[in-house]
Amino acid sequence: MSTVSLNKLSLKNYAKIVGEKEIENIQTLADKLAGKSVAHVSSTAFGGGVAEMLHRIVPLMKDVGLDAEWNVVKGEKEFFDVTKSFHNALQGMETNLTADMKRTYLQYNELNAGLLDLDYDYVVVHDPQPLAIIDYQPKNRRKWIWRCHIDLSKPNQVFWRFLEPILENYDAYIFTAKEYVKSPLETKNVALITPSIDPLSDKSKPLPENQILSVLERYNVNPEQPLMNQVARFDPWKDPLGVIDTYRKVKKKLPSLQLLLISSMATDDPEGWLYFERTARHAGEDPDIHLLTDLKGVGDLEVNAFQTASDVALLKSIREGFGLTVTESLWKEVPVVGGNVGGIPLQIIDGETGFLVNTVDEAAEKTLYLLKHPEEAKRMGKKGKEHVKENFLVTRHLKKYLELFLSLT
Repeated sequence: MSTVSLNKLSLKNYAKIVGEKEIENIQTLADKLAGKSVAHVSSTAFGGGVAEMLHRIVPLMKDVGLDAEWNVVKGEKEFFDVTKSFHNALQGMETNLTADMKRTYLQYNELNAGLLDLDYDYVVVHDPQPLAIIDYQPKNRRKWIWRCHIDLSKPNQVFWRFLEPILENYDAYIFTAKEYVKSPLETKNVALITPSIDPLSDKSKPLPENQILSVLERYNVNPEQPLMNQVARFDPWKDPLGVIDTYRKVKKKLPSLQLLLISSMATDDPEGWLYFERTARHAGEDPDIHLLTDLKGVGDLEVNAFQTASDVALLKSIREGFGLTVTESLWKEVPVVGGNVGGIPLQIIDGETGFLVNTVDEAAEKTLYLLKHPEEAKRMGKKGKEHVKENFLVTRHLKKYLELFLSLT
């Protein structure tokens, strides 16, 4: 277990984006929780949307007066192999739950329960990996909340039934969409809270054009040629092979098209390298397909530059809890072609902020349309930014957390 070191953030700095009144409203809520403590527990400090959000939301909780911390659980490869299977199964993959998997899962949760000091007023446990820690805590514990970030619309019932008795011990639950709330949790204290981006973060703040061009040059991307991207883990649910197939169909009409597949290689995702290699093989020797990761020096600023420079963004997911990279692109006024699954339709208003698609052919058709109609793409992008501002910024996310904590007090 380790406590994550965090940068300091100030809520007041967001007034120029959301307005002074909204900042005052958030602080008023926080003042009612003065002196309360919050612990977030997750499986990794880097890679993926959950870690990115916690790097911003926890410092803001501190800034408004809460005693907030973020703890990351300890685990070896065997644990993360098992929890990846849990992740896939809960998103609907057919796979077996063995006695050894159960034993490994529970042993590591018990180990982390012994390492963690979770004597906080509110404990927010993120996703399935540390879910069972609650079973090894003292009975006089405070309020525990399970935050589910994944697409639970069609879970593997064997895995779900295994987790049900553990979930019963929680006081409240956070889901991204109502479709994810499964029996028996629909009768419990459930909050629907969407993920968020921080408009002041390195990944989302406006960049000067010379900095964007410098990043493109460094990675041999031609700013004069049309550009599409997908920012997502190398993962079967993100369908990177389908993105390459989409690109190839569009490239027949636009031979100068370039594709960026951008990912952070998360420490809790042992399948990542397998799908990276599979994606690389599918891409072949095409010099216009760029596979870019944090191990090639691609950090938040570089992702920002690539997203801003793109003409179209994709997130061609087969299952998707939310799809934070859709939000990131819309904030940069770039329209998105996304899979019609999970939390993506919460962000893509079909035909207004982008297009929802179900197949490679549909994705290619809509991508080509946006590339050939830049004025329409620009209009959609602007509408997308307005949609994000109203619904998916970190200030609203913080407000929703504070409202939930107050409801449990």
